[in-house]
Order: sequence, then structure tokens, then C-alpha cells
Amino acid sequence: MARFRIKRAATLVLALAAVPVQAATPAFATESPWVETDQTAVRLISAAATTGASEVVALGLQFRLKEGWKIYWRTPGDAGFPPQLDFSGSSNLAGARLSWPAPVRFSVLGLETLGYKDEVVLPIAARLDKTGEALAIDTRLRYLTCSDICIPYETRLRLDVPSGTLGPSRHAHLINRFAARVPADGSVYGLTIESAEASGAASQPVLRVSATASEPFERPDLYVEGPPELAFSAPRLGLSEGGRRAHLEVSVYGIEDLDGALPGKRLTLTLVDGARTAERTLSVAAARGFGLEGSLAFVLALAVLGGLILNLMPCVLPVLSIKLMGVIGHGGGERARVRASFLASAAGIEFAFLVLAGALVALRSAGLAVGWGIQFQYPWFLIFMTLVVTLFACNLWGFLALSLPGGLAERLARLGGGADGKAATSSLGGSFLAGAFATLLATPCSAPFLGTAVGFALSRGPADIVAIFAALGLGLALPYLAVAAVPAMATRLPKPGPWMVVLRRLLGVALAATALWLLSVLEAQAGWPAALAAGAAALGVGVILYVRHGAQRRTRAVASAAVIVVAVVAFAVPPYLEDSRAPRAKEVADPRIQALWQPFDEAAIPDVIADGKLVLVDVAADWCITCSVNKALVLHRGRVLERLMDSDVVAMRADWTEPDDAISRYLGSFGRYGIPFDAVYGPGAPRGIALPELLSEDAVLTAFERAQAKSSRAATGAAVSR
Repeated sequence: MARFRIKRAATLVLALAAVPVQAATPAFATESPWVETDQTAVRLISAAATTGASEVVALGLQFRLKEGWKIYWRTPGDAGFPPQLDFSGSSNLAGARLSWPAPVRFSVLGLETLGYKDEVVLPIAARLDKTGEALAIDTRLRYLTCSDICIPYETRLRLDVPSGTLGPSRHAHLINRFAARVPADGSVYGLTIESAEASGAASQPVLRVSATASEPFERPDLYVEGPPELAFSAPRLGLSEGGRRAHLEVSVYGIEDLDGALPGKRLTLTLVDGARTAERTLSVAAARGFGLEGSLAFVLALAVLGGLILNLMPCVLPVLSIKLMGVIGHGGGERARVRASFLASAAGIEFAFLVLAGALVALRSAGLAVGWGIQFQYPWFLIFMTLVVTLFACNLWGFLALSLPGGLAERLARLGGGADGKAATSSLGGSFLAGAFATLLATPCSAPFLGTAVGFALSRGPADIVAIFAALGLGLALPYLAVAAVPAMATRLPKPGPWMVVLRRLLGVALAATALWLLSVLEAQAGWPAALAAGAAALGVGVILYVRHGAQRRTRAVASAAVIVVAVVAFAVPPYLEDSRAPRAKEVADPRIQALWQPFDEAAIPDVIADGKLVLVDVAADWCITCSVNKALVLHRGRVLERLMDSDVVAMRADWTEPDDAISRYLGSFGRYGIPFDAVYGPGAPRGIALPELLSEDAVLTAFERAQAKSSRAATGAAVSR
């Protein structure tokens, strides 16, 4: 804050040394004479030729500025001061209110200032003391104009508006044009400033503002006004929902000079997007997320830990068959070969995470909603994963050999330290692809700390997204890197033998079961015809590879071409079948549970709370295995199920199996971008209590108690008063 204090002190010195300008001579009716300097010209103008019978006369303070010069807005920013008017010498004036058209931002040497260039008219509503009589304006004006240097000026402006029949002056249109640029609530432009939250460390807060527009945003900017101790950066912008929702993050400085933290403080927010403007004054709320935005290093550490724990999550369990074969296959093998193989797996994991990061950055840049695991919402991805799982199963059954391009294989071999590159890289392709496959299949899961890291990443810029996803990849790859660092962990296992052939076939069956699960998710989204077609294609690929394995060279080439054709058909046919499918009702084995859940309706939650009830929102999807685990172990059993069935609890389920912008917005309001996600609302928690990704009975019941606390206290107070 030292730089802001120095700059403001310099501005004050300039103000005290203001250059006097010769006072203007009186003028009549519609304008005062121009008061000119080498940089500016300023005068008073009137929208009315006479005062008429109106209680208010519309005036304007008109500035014309030479090229490169500016004056300041009502809140100038890091330096400067706005034009100041003293009307104490005026006659028949009960009061004057100065309005401020939307300014533009000037960023110089890290300082952010707000003001006007070229020409501006500041509208003035002059309220008459005696209606129907003449108005005599005699005002003292102080203002600061800046370019490479700043020059303060002080002058007097005089304007007499006579009495008489009311009629417009030639300046009425000019004043009205600038009056239309004064920000209001934004409804005329379809703009809405929805919320402002403080997140990050208390000593380095970040203000997060959410706004919507009926037409897509172009280049929105946000001007923040608050206590004079505070300074605000230019906003960092993120768009979603096709550009109709803006997420703006502003760094706040000087909080150490303010009594108390940022939450609860009243701020005035002015949103400007070209000619569209909106303004709102509101109290800053505390962020509903984890509030870790102030420490990227800490979130990176959480990402590594979350990626490591992700190895144990349900979504990754089907990949354990590939991992297990990778370890067993090196029993009694060479250290160099083991090291290269596990480095290849780690490289595949990291590569897949970086590809995911790039895809999410691209989606965000296009203004689309993004989230962790959202690719499972798209049938084409499920078809792709079904075919990939089929290929890996065929590899375990011995029908297909996977290999890397020679150049990449040689590099990994050298990293492995092997003198014989060919020997060291015979299965590097499978290892690399297994790592990438593990990443893609892991995304529906959300390990502890993973949701925090992903939520933080997706609310930040491209560089932070890439860094955090790289850290997630490092965490998931740590077991592979550990074996690469200590190859004896694998080489001391029993040597492969005939028993390994049987194990490979069994693990291939496990992967085939994973393919069936993917087809079940596809069926939930696109219907059974699409799932049946994709399943037939996967089966066809398996049969063709089986035939190809024992065929002659020419037949093998034909079989390879057939695999490609079948894969293309697998992607082409299901979309047509999907269009004709009928809506499918989800079935639950227990009819009590089926009747328990209502469709998600965020707008209805406040009304339910007003009735003194509690609300549990469960955001889940058919492709989210962790969501199913939460239901089976916590939500649909024991004391939690009994509590959900009470008359004072409303259970809402938000089905994110398919893309849904409303659910994406809801998750984003909590700083979450993946599932599972659950929140509890009540009189004691009207903004909601976010639950951990992995639910426990105690966590859910404790949240219910907290959410009910306010109504319980009120009931207790009422009983005492009686």
C-alpha cells in the first residue's frame, strides 16, 4: 500500500497548489462561457432555456480535453481526485446532485485509475428553492487533469437561468446523452450483478463478483468503491454459459488498514460492458468455498495429495488390473527395463492430465461451462472409452500388442538407464497408454482435497489450470515414480510363469466388466439402442482382433482396416439412435427411496427454508462411482435415511449425468466444478453448508444440526418468553 499512499500524497500536494483560472463572466439562459486552459475547456450548460414550473432544472458540467489528457471519476482509483463543485454562492438553489457517467479505466505502471477523456458532461440536478423563479448558479470548481504530468485547476463558473415558460435548450440532447450513461440497476440493458464474495486469506482477500447478461458479454470491466483505506485491482475475467455469465475476481489491497475483514463491508460495484452498465451496492459475503485462493503453493500441494489418494478411489479400481500386471510382469526382470516401463506409465498420466487441462482452458475460452468429469456427460466419450477398455482387455488376453513410436520409446529407455533400448522398451507403449487410460477413467472420482484443487484451478486463469492439473498428474503418478526410483520393488517379485497367463485372462475379464459399466452409463444418457450399438461395435473389435492375432500378414492388414471401420461406425450410429429414444425413468429398488427424492429446484430452496424446513441437495450422475458409493453407504441407509424421511426435511437430487447449465452454475456458486457434491440448507444456514466429497453419517447429521440451529434457538426463546 506504500505506493498508493505516496501517489495520493503527491496528488494532495498538487491540489493545494492548484492553478487559479480567471473567473468566467456571467452568462444567461443556456451556457456559461468556456473557461480554457492549455489542456482543457470547461463550462456549465442548461437543458432548459427557463426554469418554468419545474422543481428541478437539468444542468451539465461540460469538459473538453486535449488529446492524451484526462479528468477523474467520482472514485478515481489509485491516484487523482474528481471534479469538486461548491455551489454556496448560488441563488434560489436548494441543492444540487452531481451524476457520473460510466468512466474508462487507465492502467499505468501498475496503478489503476478511472476517469474520462476527450469530452464528458457530468449531469447536475439543480433543485430550486422557489419554484417558478430564476436560478443563479455561482460555483467554485476544482479539478485535476493528467497526462504524463498532473495539473490541478480552480475556477468559478456562473450561469443564470431566467424564469418563464419551460422550454428545452440546444444543450438538452447533449445532457440527456451523457445522463443515459449514468449506471443504474442494469435492467434496461439486461445486466444483473448477482453477488459479491470475499475469498482467500483474510490478509490478502479476493473479491469474487458474479454477473449475468441477457446478451453475451463482450469485454466487461468492474469498478469497485468501498472504504477509503482499500484499493482494488483490475478484474480477472472468466465467462461461462455462452458468455452470458461473467465471473470477475478483484484483488483487494490495504485490508490491514481497515478495522475488520472484508466480509460484511458495503461496496458499490459498477459493471461496464461497452455502452451497457449496471450498478449495485451490497454487502460482501464470505465465500462458500474453501477459501484457499490466497495460496497457490498450498493448493498445488493439495493437488499432489489428492492425485495420490485418487489411486485408491473406486473409479480407478478397474485400472488396478493393468497396474497389477505391470508389477507382476517385471518379476525377476532387469532394473533398467522396469524403470523405463514405469516412467512410461508416469508420462502417460502426466500427458493425459495436460490434455485435460488444455481442453478445459479451450472450453472456458469459448464461454462454456467446465467441470471435473464432464466428459462422461457426452456419449461420444463413453463410446471412445468403451473401445479403449476393449483394446486393453484384448491386450491382456494376448490378441493385441501395444507399442510407442520409436523416438519416444528410445527417450524413455534412456531415462530408464538401459543400455539395450529395444529390450527396455518392448512394452513401453502399453505402459504409456495404461497411464493415460487411468487418468481418463479416474475423472468421475473425487478424492479428498481433489475437489478443492480442481475448483480452485477452474476458477483461475490458464496458467493456474495447467499448473494444478500437472500437480494432480504428479500425485497420481507417484506410485509409478516410486517403482521407477526403486526398481527392486518389482524385480524381487516371483518370475512370470504359466500362472500369469491365467491371471492376465482374469484381469481382462475385469476390464470387460468395466466396458459393461461404461455401456450402462451410455444407456442412461442415450438409451438402450445406442448402448447396444456401441456394445456390438466393441464386441466386433474384440472378435476381429482375435482373428487378426492368428492370421497371415495380408489378412492382418484387412483386419486392422476392419477395426477402424467398426470404430467409425460405433461413433456414427448412436447419435441417430439417441434422437429417437424415449425418456427413461430412473428406477430405485426401494420404493421409499424412490419417493424420497425431488427434482432439484434452486429457486424453491428459500421458500422451503422460510417454512422452517431443511433441504439436502445431492448432485450426482450415473457415471460417478463415488456418488453411488455415497448413496449406498450413507444417504440410503441408517440414521441418515431416517432423517431424510422426516417431514421437516426435503431431499433434492440434481442429475448431472447429462450437461445441465443450471447445475453447473450451482456447483460454481460453491467454488466446485466436480461431483459428488452435497449441501444442506436450513434456517441456520440459508446459504448452504457444503459437505465433503466422501460422505459420512456424522458429517451429514452434523450439517443438519447446524442448519437447524437458528430455528431451534428461536423456538427456545419463544418458550422462555411464554
